[in-house]
Amino acid sequence: MMRLNVLQTNRTEPAEVLRGLAQAVEGEVRLGVHDRMLYATDASLYQVEPLGVVIPASVEDAIRAIRYCGLQGVPMLPRGGGTSLAGQCTNRAVVLDLSSRCLNVGEVDVLRRTVEVEPGVTVDDLNDRIARTGLFFAPDPATSRHANIGGCIGNNAAGARSILYGRTSENLLGLRIATADGVELALFAGASMEDARVRSLTLRICRIVAEHAAEIGARFPKTVRRNAGYGLDMVLGQMREGGWTPGAVIPSESDAASDDPGWIRNVNLAHLLCGSEGTLAVTLGATLKLRPRPAAKGLAVLGFADLDASIAAVLPILETGPSAIELLDDTVIDLARANAEYARYVELMPQPRGEPLRAVLYVEFSGESADAVEGKIAELRRRIGEVPTQWHTDAAAMLNAWKLRKAGEPLLHGIAGHRKPITFIEDNAIPVERLSEFVRRLRAMVESHGTRAAFYAHASVGVLHVRPLVDIHDEDDRRMMREIAVATADLARELGGVMSGEHGDGRVRGPLLERYFGPDLMRAFREVKRVFDPRNLLNPGNIVEPGAIESITSQLRVEPVPGRPIEPPSGVQTYFDYSDQHGFDGAVEMCNGAGVCRKKQGGTMCPSYMATLDERHSTRGRGNALRLAITGQLTPGQDEAARWNDPETMRTLDLCLSCKACKTECPSNVDISRLKAEYTAQRYRTEPPSMATRIMGAVRTLNRLGAATPRLANRANAIAPVRAIINRLF
Repeated sequence: MMRLNVLQTNRTEPAEVLRGLAQAVEGEVRLGVHDRMLYATDASLYQVEPLGVVIPASVEDAIRAIRYCGLQGVPMLPRGGGTSLAGQCTNRAVVLDLSSRCLNVGEVDVLRRTVEVEPGVTVDDLNDRIARTGLFFAPDPATSRHANIGGCIGNNAAGARSILYGRTSENLLGLRIATADGVELALFAGASMEDARVRSLTLRICRIVAEHAAEIGARFPKTVRRNAGYGLDMVLGQMREGGWTPGAVIPSESDAASDDPGWIRNVNLAHLLCGSEGTLAVTLGATLKLRPRPAAKGLAVLGFADLDASIAAVLPILETGPSAIELLDDTVIDLARANAEYARYVELMPQPRGEPLRAVLYVEFSGESADAVEGKIAELRRRIGEVPTQWHTDAAAMLNAWKLRKAGEPLLHGIAGHRKPITFIEDNAIPVERLSEFVRRLRAMVESHGTRAAFYAHASVGVLHVRPLVDIHDEDDRRMMREIAVATADLARELGGVMSGEHGDGRVRGPLLERYFGPDLMRAFREVKRVFDPRNLLNPGNIVEPGAIESITSQLRVEPVPGRPIEPPSGVQTYFDYSDQHGFDGAVEMCNGAGVCRKKQGGTMCPSYMATLDERHSTRGRGNALRLAITGQLTPGQDEAARWNDPETMRTLDLCLSCKACKTECPSNVDISRLKAEYTAQRYRTEPPSMATRIMGAVRTLNRLGAATPRLANRANAIAPVRAIINRLF
């Protein structure tokens, strides 16, 4: 078996090893339980306590951390914004948080349309900073405001406009990486001609790909979007484009580089790292391909009374040359109507005559001129006939319409009841011509299990996000979840698609990889892993070592340890009414980890995160801290009062301004201000508040007394010793 618990093979105790890490780097090393647990989750279902957290002061500092961990044999997990939906950002490893300080953006080469960036910068921040050049980085995942470039590379992110611009791999020219032992390498087309180490890697990968070329051709999906396993199909395509033919000899590393066939210089291993989920190397920097900003855009919003009718309209709409076609179903629309922030965006939706709105298509057009866009819109009008439509060419109106689509995933967590729309089959990529069949058969299959599902999609490329309603706390529903996962993956393969179009494998789809690719290609994936990471130190267990199907529902947030479900204390008398959040239990679990609160501009949420760029002081960080504290995970074995009196949780809450921006701006309506007040009030049941706190709690009464005797109050406040005592105590 390739799996190895490297810490147990080291004679030094793990805690001592990790304490040494703090001496090796300039940035922060966080080893406390509270700090580690804030990185135990991402935007997925899972919770895995890391060994520690390193926040490097710079890219160079990250290299020092990698070298130390590599020398000590400590597993590592490179992480950006933690917005992954498949659980690939959770592991029993040292987390390298590159999101807060590795933010440099180089000068744009306008002629070559390129820019060099560090991995922590987000997509939208990058585009804001280079907007003056008229160029932009095209991949636009729904999380673009808070998704890091390093994470986009790890997941091979795409987004709504991938039909026009492709995925991250199609917009990436080169990478600066560190291997698990801290060796720095530059990967780009032709790098094997300049660096003997890159040449060795390239030849070994090409040998694996050549050996499995027939299987790659037969088993890899042909869809525009695909993100399962390692991208061996991309390497094979580069080899063939360079002139390689099956049976051609792959040189050995001992051969002279001058004798290498020309096709080798066409291989760019940077693209292989796209979608590798941090299992092969750590991204230190990237050279990105930029695109000219479209001179004009237009957006059509089409309303349908039937989901099937909306999907059937996709193929004819594709013939008009759109830059994006996005789908929302009635579940998301109804949730938006009930949301304080997003209800106003529903007003943009056209309503079918005499029937309720059941589905919406967003159809975007881009062009070099307004006339070109108008021509495409005119063609769309001819093709859609009487479908109710609203047309937008105003930038603000288009932005408002897109906000609802981008909020689709977190909005789903507002569904009432114990069954919630769970992330586990949300990433299928299906040939567009078979999308209607997939939806029809999938819906029937889900309903046969006694539940229903919400649908939204990048319809232009056949990527369908499906969220069946599952009670993740119920073992019968978990069994149903596993059955649906297997059946959906089989259906996707039958129709020429794949179960992972953009969100990756992680913990939720890794167990399905061998079922899809077969044992030969799984061996090829393991060989690729050994080439880059022979000691299995980088995000171990993902892609090449997935667990059994049963592992899809293990290490969940609600039951991280088998047989020990985690719940808020039963029978607690709360100070606030939580009926609007499906009870106190629902409020505690309301944060789904999507990370919208990690945006750096736009709106108010979250001011303390915008100032510190520290996960601890994000809304998500506080939500996690409160969930962990209230469910007793930070104070195991102690009495119930201890869960309401955790010092580290109180420190995490200190910078919460109770501004309530999260209540309106978070798509899930997480209300940290209310939970903070509840936590504090419950603490005061067992620990009487200080005199200063009591006086602050009585501030309105004191103000009324002061107003009744203003001269006395003002005179007392003007006496220097009295004023000093007030300032000191209160």
